[in-house]
Amino acid sequence: MRHESRTAAPPRPAAAEAADDAAVIERSRREPEQFATLFTRHAPALKRYVIRRLGQDPAEDIVAETFTVAFQSLESYDLARDDARPWLYGIATNLMRRHRRREIGLYRALSRTGADSVVEPFTDQVDQRVAADGARRRLAAALAGLPRGHRDVLLLVAWAELTYEQAAQALGVPVGTVRSRVSRARKKLRRVLGDIDPTSASEGTNS
Repeated sequence: MRHESRTAAPPRPAAAEAADDAAVIERSRREPEQFATLFTRHAPALKRYVIRRLGQDPAEDIVAETFTVAFQSLESYDLARDDARPWLYGIATNLMRRHRRREIGLYRALSRTGADSVVEPFTDQVDQRVAADGARRRLAAALAGLPRGHRDVLLLVAWAELTYEQAAQALGVPVGTVRSRVSRARKKLRRVLGDIDPTSASEGTNS
């Protein structure tokens, strides 16, 4: 079923199409209507990311609140950062932490029944052995068992496709911490899944 977004924004001005995020944010400080450009540019991918982690129900509200917080924080944005995704995903990650039990519940339900599609973005990147030997359930159980900080970092890299540096910006931690947490999380997944590494597609741009 197609879900209509309650967070729809007006079309962005044509002049803003080629502007980087920092330029859009700078203009938005003087012309608040320009902020619609940032929403149109990033809300769809951010919503997909939230749905992957929490399911459909809370996604609309979290995305709407993310952009509300971002709009209220325009003056504090570092204009030296052309890409606003780490900022936006960092806000969303903080908001999603209120739903930690829901996220872990989804993973545990999948590990028991195999009936939830929450880990599709991982399993799309590996071969058919995932479906054939029950690795999807083991993956879900492994994600549920990761410490929150490790899971946040891993999924920002593997699902949101942020670099290590961007994930560090999103979470406000040193990049070395990101590297360490991703490495530990991947080691745990490999132990659970054998030779299958569902995050390997991200390693080439982050290692």
